[in-house]
Amino acid sequence: MSAELRAELEKYLETLNIQTTCVEHPPVFTVEEMMPHLQEVSGAVTKNLFLKDKKKKGLWLVSARHDRQVNLNDLAKKLGLGSGNLRFADEAAMLEKLKVGQGCATALALLQDKDQSVKFVLDRDLVDGGHELVYFHPMTNAATMGLRPDDLLRFLKETGHDPVLQDFD
Repeated sequence: MSAELRAELEKYLETLNIQTTCVEHPPVFTVEEMMPHLQEVSGAVTKNLFLKDKKKKGLWLVSARHDRQVNLNDLAKKLGLGSGNLRFADEAAMLEKLKVGQGCATALALLQDKDQSVKFVLDRDLVDGGHELVYFHPMTNAATMGLRPDDLLRFLKETGHDPVLQDFD
């Protein structure tokens, strides 16, 4: 399934004239497992968290630089959800909404969120930090794809996902 979804993503990026670079690697489930395979890349590698708001039952995808600490209580407060109200969503919800499973959460999966029900939080540094490229999984955790920050923003706009920019210093 991930091969078809990756091909669909690559085709979609091509229609937007978005150029990417890709690093193939063994399947990885954590940033720690991924980083040894990305020693040669220049740019910002991301970590991605799929979360739910326990009160409103809203779904959130958070993409931050891989070396940032993401405090869920602080983030919930900044998003106006109240401390303690953000939790990790279960894999079934991620499969239903983004068509990816554990270890594969990625901003690029927002292409699959056709009804824009997943809200997207983006580390401000990924777009304003002067990075040549930002890296995400392309619907599979056996590769990492780099694209220009401006192209990421264009992709998000085209898929109907206006990012909520946050600082994770």
